[in-house]
Amino acid sequence: MQRRLILLNKPFGVICQFSPSGGKPTLKSLVNVPGVYPAGRLDTDSEGLLLLTNDGALQARIASPRFKLVKTYWAQVEGAPEDADLAPARNGLDLGDFTTLPANIRILPEPDALWPRDPPIRHRASIPTRWIELRIHEGKNRQVRRMTAKLGFPTLRLIRAGIGPFTLNGLAPGAWREVDPGLLR
Repeated sequence: MQRRLILLNKPFGVICQFSPSGGKPTLKSLVNVPGVYPAGRLDTDSEGLLLLTNDGALQARIASPRFKLVKTYWAQVEGAPEDADLAPARNGLDLGDFTTLPANIRILPEPDALWPRDPPIRHRASIPTRWIELRIHEGKNRQVRRMTAKLGFPTLRLIRAGIGPFTLNGLAPGAWREVDPGLLR
């Protein structure tokens, strides 16, 4: 069997599975490659990089925090946090059911390669927004959204920009490309 690894820019509103689900779009509408499955997940209301593979061991390695693959997220948050507001995430945040590992987090200018979201996020003239970048090794259910809320700045838009050495560079929403699985060491 030839090992395959696919980088996909998952659009907002697409469910991270291939089987039909209540009339919502799934990965099947974007990737017509038999035998590949997501290595990790992105919520339906999140966008960005998703890796798909036909290799179970590689899938487990990508998804497991044990292998310390950095996941980079861009979050547009409600409000205008300053660097000091983000500091607690650098030590790990107690989210109730678990405490996160320390995050590398910083304020980010609006990403240059950003595409319009459909539907657009809500804009309120009286409440500013700001972009932040989070680099984490975990990826638990809605973790980034829960982290920004705990800091007092709810996430309005969430994009996974990178996983390990792979990024969204050059991938429009819904587009994908195959890469050499050997690049993931």
